[in-house]
Amino acid sequence: MSKMHVDQELIRDLAALLNETDLTEIEVEDGERKIRVARTATAVAAAAPVAPAPVAAAPAAPTAESSAGSDLSSHPGAVTSPMVGTVYVAPEPGADPYIKVGDRVNSGDTLLIVEAMKVMNHIHAPKSGTVTQILVENGQPVEYGEPLVIIE
Repeated sequence: MSKMHVDQELIRDLAALLNETDLTEIEVEDGERKIRVARTATAVAAAAPVAPAPVAAAPAAPTAESSAGSDLSSHPGAVTSPMVGTVYVAPEPGADPYIKVGDRVNSGDTLLIVEAMKVMNHIHAPKSGTVTQILVENGQPVEYGEPLVIIE
């Protein structure tokens, strides 16, 4: 049985990525090697008691937002995130956004970018139409299946 070489730099990079993206777990596989880096639930629980005061002050707004978001995910023109990541609305900082509300887009046009694990993934329009809503802001973290844009 051979001894496994542990790439400490890779583990540090994965741990930093956990912090940057607020993920709780990352797993990578390379041939026979598999490395999993995870945060314990204790760290999340320790941070939770600090947050309830602001949340308790305005519980109606987050609830209304999240229920509106879930309603929009079933909208026939909703373009949802194919992955967990960070949204960028322009090709580079300071550039004009790919789309604005009211823009006409064609099937295949780039709408925005979702960055996941340092990879920029272009999100394309699944159909032609008019952008009626942009549901995310530049730099916002998004979850898998979260509605990003409505095209009608």
